[in-house]
Amino acid sequence: MADRRRLDEPGRSVEDASVSAEVSGSYPAAEHVRRVRLPADRRTPAAARAVVRSVLAEADLDELLNEALLLTTELSTNAVVHAGTELDIEVIAGPTGLMVTVTDYEASPAESLTAGPRNNEIDISDVSERGRGLLLVDHFASRWGTTHMPTGKGVWFRLDRKDVPPVGLLPEAPAPTAGAITALLQIAPEAHAEDALADFAAHLLSRVSELVGAAGGAVRLDRGEGGGAQLLARYGRQPRPGAQLLRVPLNVNRPYSGELELDVAPSGYAGPLAGLAAERLALHLENDRLRRADMRRQTWLTFLAEASELLAQSLDVNLTLALIPQLVVPRLGQWCAVHTTDEWGRLQLAAATHADESALPQVHEMFQESGPESPIARLREASRSGSQVPLGPPLEGFAVPLAARGQRLGTLSVGRHQRHRHDAEEIAILEDVARRAALAVDNARIHGERRKVAHTLQQSLLPPVLPVVKGIGFAAEYVPTGDAAEVGGDFYDVVPLPDERWLVVVGDVSGKGVQAAAVTGLVRDVIRVLVRDGKPLPEALGRLNDTLVERGGGRYCTLALAAVGRGDGDQLDVALHLAGHDRPVLVRANGRASFVGTGGTALGLLDTIATPVATVPLSPGDALVFYTDGVTERRRGRELFGPERLRDTVAPLAGYSADIVAARVRSATMGFSVEDPRDDIAILVLRNDPES
Repeated sequence: MADRRRLDEPGRSVEDASVSAEVSGSYPAAEHVRRVRLPADRRTPAAARAVVRSVLAEADLDELLNEALLLTTELSTNAVVHAGTELDIEVIAGPTGLMVTVTDYEASPAESLTAGPRNNEIDISDVSERGRGLLLVDHFASRWGTTHMPTGKGVWFRLDRKDVPPVGLLPEAPAPTAGAITALLQIAPEAHAEDALADFAAHLLSRVSELVGAAGGAVRLDRGEGGGAQLLARYGRQPRPGAQLLRVPLNVNRPYSGELELDVAPSGYAGPLAGLAAERLALHLENDRLRRADMRRQTWLTFLAEASELLAQSLDVNLTLALIPQLVVPRLGQWCAVHTTDEWGRLQLAAATHADESALPQVHEMFQESGPESPIARLREASRSGSQVPLGPPLEGFAVPLAARGQRLGTLSVGRHQRHRHDAEEIAILEDVARRAALAVDNARIHGERRKVAHTLQQSLLPPVLPVVKGIGFAAEYVPTGDAAEVGGDFYDVVPLPDERWLVVVGDVSGKGVQAAAVTGLVRDVIRVLVRDGKPLPEALGRLNDTLVERGGGRYCTLALAAVGRGDGDQLDVALHLAGHDRPVLVRANGRASFVGTGGTALGLLDTIATPVATVPLSPGDALVFYTDGVTERRRGRELFGPERLRDTVAPLAGYSADIVAARVRSATMGFSVEDPRDDIAILVLRNDPES
């Protein structure tokens, strides 16, 4: 390794000081020399300080300890961070002072600097952007410079003893000590302070003001929230009128901006120290900006998630449209309006709100204006172009289209905030809200259409009215499943027979949906055709079973058929056939209730079925209550309504008309649980009512 001679002559370049020979006696015996090679890791600065500290102790130069350790730390840290190679530390201490050289092995070009005495007229712009280290070296070192070699480069500095002035230099004016600057650079915000940033800025401002002798100072910060620059910290007195102030801008990213202001007389170190303080403050302001941006981003994500959840909960178009402006105001604007497109493509105001309710009529009036530049014309442009369109006075804002699944549903208009315009992030959030709102509106619209289709289809499977027959009372109740968009398989019917009897039909097709509805319609129509042709009920059930096996698509059906005819006197004779269906409840006029009938085979499962017939006579006042499993399987937690509870419910209803019995059974079933029914509920009451 090339050796170096001491540089005692001011102004001589380092390149001239390099020699290629290793000479063991190149340093006087009174000098202390130490050379160490260190790895490029985080422990290197500490090791370099230890070397310098030991040499100074040997040379009895404790007065140079603070400056030497500060500059050694800066240079070794700079070499580790930027060069990333091993580095050599050479320390030479003698009667007149200390010389330290830090050499790395990065073969990249370095600045050509000339060794010389300390520069008291330093300007920050003259210092390499390599880092803060050279600025500190230039301030504290008696002389410094660089070395250039094919294998790398180095930086050296010399510190002269304070009682031995360097040759040709005059005594310096008092300047901040290395310890004071180190303390300045070590100021950090309190982790758990209530307003850590403001406290940190005030502490840093007071320390730098004391170091440079400033009479006063201030730190101003504009966070880009529309309120302009705000005073973050102040020190000392207000600036004197006409005073020349030292202002250093804070190097922070948008939307933050700010400056450090000092009321201080010009000096060789006021500017650099103010720059150091501004750099330190800017670092923590940038951390504050990133933290706030992250919190703001998390807040918006939470808002979007909650908005999506609220919008998804509503499957009613009008309710969804009314909810959208409530989500937007006042967080994202002063007012909000939603327009929808009708079947002719015209925009109609569906919902609007304003942070100030007294100003809501003004919003309505604005959208009633006409003309090529009217707000409604701008909305048509937004809907047609599918892009954001600004809205001018009197209520400034902008409009975005509502579109989902390739369909134009309308527009979402939002007014600007009271004190500032929307920033780019808020506009992006509003566009996201518009997309989610449009999808929710479209989902509600589709659900509404499905609900109408299901209702229409369900009504087509039930008789519009039950026949009115002298001496026989018929009554029915039907409750669809809780999902109004699903078609159930439960049905009932009353069909006239050719022999002047009446056929009561109550059935339940397995499953739900369109396929179950198709099978239900098939069963209902086949029964009507067969019985009107005079086919006996056992034969009709057999043919219906064959039809379901062939065309039922794997679905089965349970049926309760009751052929009702007049018997002796006022009695009614009922021939009851059960094809896998629950037995009806017979309620006698005296209040006794029991289940009647014999179970048979459900239709559509087997090629052959058994449908035994049971004859049930109905005296005046007696009633038969038919039902589907939606009644007995009605749940309250793990508890079922059950057949026994049904029997106990209808027993006290003896003597009441068929309408009242059916209504009471429905009420008891629905009141058993607060939940929506999971299955359809069909109830049909047949009563011997001679007085009807």
